[in-house]
Amino acid sequence: MNTKGRKEQSAQSNNPSDWSWKFWFAVPFYPYGKRRTLCREIVKDTIWTFDQLHGILYTIVPIRMTIVKLEAGGLLVYAPVAPTTECIRMVNELVAKHGDVKYIILPTSSGLEHKVFVGPFARCFGRAQVFIAPHQWSFPFNLPLSWLGFPQKRTSLLPSDCTQAPFAAEFDYAVLDINLGRGSFVEVAFFHKQTHTLLLTDSILSVPDEPPAIVQLDPYPLLFHARDNALEVIEDNQANRCKGWQRISLFAIYFRPSALEMIGLGQALRDVLKAPDKSPKAYFGLFPFRWKENWQYSFNALRAQGRPFVAPILQTLILPQAPRQVLDWADKVATWDFQWIISCHFDSPIKTDSRQFRSCFAFLENNPQKSENSSGSSTQPLLEEDFRFIRELEAGLIRRGIATPPNNKV
Repeated sequence: MNTKGRKEQSAQSNNPSDWSWKFWFAVPFYPYGKRRTLCREIVKDTIWTFDQLHGILYTIVPIRMTIVKLEAGGLLVYAPVAPTTECIRMVNELVAKHGDVKYIILPTSSGLEHKVFVGPFARCFGRAQVFIAPHQWSFPFNLPLSWLGFPQKRTSLLPSDCTQAPFAAEFDYAVLDINLGRGSFVEVAFFHKQTHTLLLTDSILSVPDEPPAIVQLDPYPLLFHARDNALEVIEDNQANRCKGWQRISLFAIYFRPSALEMIGLGQALRDVLKAPDKSPKAYFGLFPFRWKENWQYSFNALRAQGRPFVAPILQTLILPQAPRQVLDWADKVATWDFQWIISCHFDSPIKTDSRQFRSCFAFLENNPQKSENSSGSSTQPLLEEDFRFIRELEAGLIRRGIATPPNNKV
């Protein structure tokens, strides 16, 4: 697998109408109705990723679909993205060379940012079978899948026994299914045996130092967040792009990292009056926060030699609800001989192995051993102070009866 010389698909369109996603209101997140797609060949003639953008306001990260060529011909699609004209044209280039899309996988139960694209994507490939994770639900309204455009006659649950799946000769998979009361958190890990590659949705992340290529197609969000206050002029250079990306990463991972300070409404309005750019694109000059001088210390802990980790929101609110179940799932996945992880967000592919993957879940153990990376050296933990806002959120949800206290029994 060549991670440095990954080939970008040449079919990228410069026509904005090709980026249009007319059902954006179903997932009203940035970039709304205009979604660029960046295709990269990860393993020659075998694995490709398709990146788009996803976020709130200008806090944006990649959302990723992975396509794998089947040995018998045809393609398997893991976690579809928005089927824009540009995206479907890129996929059809693969179809012309490697055969039809045979299988489409929805590997999560409640992730609306993944689920909403599956039905429309499947309708572009009328011969594909759609396999979905168990216990589908959506919040705040539990809508039938048919309302989301899923083709009913071609949609079925993933078999509980992975050997019964029609692609079992080439893939193993393991389902993590945590009952949260009002719904389930489900993640389906897929292992491609031929390339020793593990496909994951949300459970494991790795944050790169520099902004991913898809984010740099329109650098304005990076430059917006590179500023220290509303009075700074937005200036495009690589240093500011990197600074903006690192701050966006802290926002996206922690929601409110410890290095971030919210300013009062009065000061924010005074800054608006002095802001050099009061356009709608700049949110009329509104910039209601400040970064502390040590903000990069938090990012360095997050980055920590590029090692993968479990997202803090999952570490705090979701996985502790069923620690033994999660650890059993992680143990099963760790029996596979994978060398790479392709996740649906942030960096991919991630160079790793089963031991490093399993160590990511040590926080669930009553007596966790010191985490080590694949080279045997200890890894730096995420900073506890950066978890503060998520822990406060958890406490509030528990008081209101929306969430339950974590189950500390392993």
